Amino acid sequence: MLHVLAGLATGLSLIIAIGAQNAYVLRQGLRRSHVGAVVAICAASDVVLILAGVTGIGAIVDRAPWAIEVVRWLGVAFLTWYGLSSLLRARHAGTLGADGQVAEERRTAVVRAVALTWLNPHVYLDTVLLLGSIAGTHGASGRWWFALGACVGSVVWFTGLGFGARLLAPLLARPRAWQVLDVLIGLVMLAIAARLALG
Repeated sequence: MLHVLAGLATGLSLIIAIGAQNAYVLRQGLRRSHVGAVVAICAASDVVLILAGVTGIGAIVDRAPWAIEVVRWLGVAFLTWYGLSSLLRARHAGTLGADGQVAEERRTAVVRAVALTWLNPHVYLDTVLLLGSIAGTHGASGRWWFALGACVGSVVWFTGLGFGARLLAPLLARPRAWQVLDVLIGLVMLAIAARLALG
């Protein structure tokens, strides 16, 4: 049980930080737009990455720094594009609404969720390498309980963030509030892109 709790606490401490993926899940939850699909992609991806780290794939990633560099620059490009798109979208208050009236296509939401997850080099460093290394300190059998805790933490977090976001909808009932949210999301994306670019 202690291994599970350690995994849960470690996983949550890494995932709760405000980042591109969390900002997107929050936005989709507020818009009530394909929340189930976005949450499922983010949570399932995290589970895959956690298990990859625990099985030792992190050692392979650690020996292929060029792969992380490729992902890093792809991530910079995508986050820059997404951040600028959010800032441009904020100029038109009439196109936004918390009731999901202007929901994007499911395919677009899915592609963005996949890109924000898998084109983020920090996901490989934090989830695969760091969690994998910490899991290794729990022994041969304990590491799998640790992984279970981390996986549960990820599923609970994304589910709560995506489906719980609707509780904030009354605060975002006005178009101006959505403009502010899009500006904040755009700035977060561009800040993360800049941090990635600067290494």
